[in-house]
Amino acid sequence: MTQPELDDTDREILRLLAENARRPYSTIAEAVNLSAPSVSARVRQLEQEDVIRRFTVDLDLTQYENRVHVMVRLQPELGKTDSLRESILESPSVEHVFTTVEGEIVAVATPPRTIVGNWAQQYLPLTDVRRYDVQLLSSAAHSTYAEGTESALKCANCGTTVGEDGLATRVGGSLQQFCSENCETTYREQYTESQEKSDA
Repeated sequence: MTQPELDDTDREILRLLAENARRPYSTIAEAVNLSAPSVSARVRQLEQEDVIRRFTVDLDLTQYENRVHVMVRLQPELGKTDSLRESILESPSVEHVFTTVEGEIVAVATPPRTIVGNWAQQYLPLTDVRRYDVQLLSSAAHSTYAEGTESALKCANCGTTVGEDGLATRVGGSLQQFCSENCETTYREQYTESQEKSDA
């Protein structure tokens, strides 16, 4: 299977859906000079190729509950970054967790305004943390669609950008992108080996 090809129309459909996933196909059709059934068919194809994986809801709890946005920066003890990141992801009110190349963890959360002062001590796993800082944010926004990266698919094996000679193949039921046949073969072998180990 070859890598899915995205044309300018596909990119515009993706941009419009990223802005508003509930936008009617008829509205998108007008913007891209296609019929609504043609847009629907393209979206279906993008879903089958795993370019579109899901449609989600972007909640802002601060709009209807008495909550505030905070950013927490944590410096974990040596060797504790991965386990701390997973624990923080399960903490109440945490929405996003990032890890820097230096091993620092940055989390964005929306705790209730009434407990923001002691929220971190009360709800975050701080036993493996050397130092942390909580900052109240004045606003929060994010872009769901990065211009210029719309067709930059990454190889499932080596992580490099998949070029026009790339492949798309189903492995274990999921569509994976590969930059070369060699990477596809290596990935399949590793996948099969890991499946055999887990079955043993």
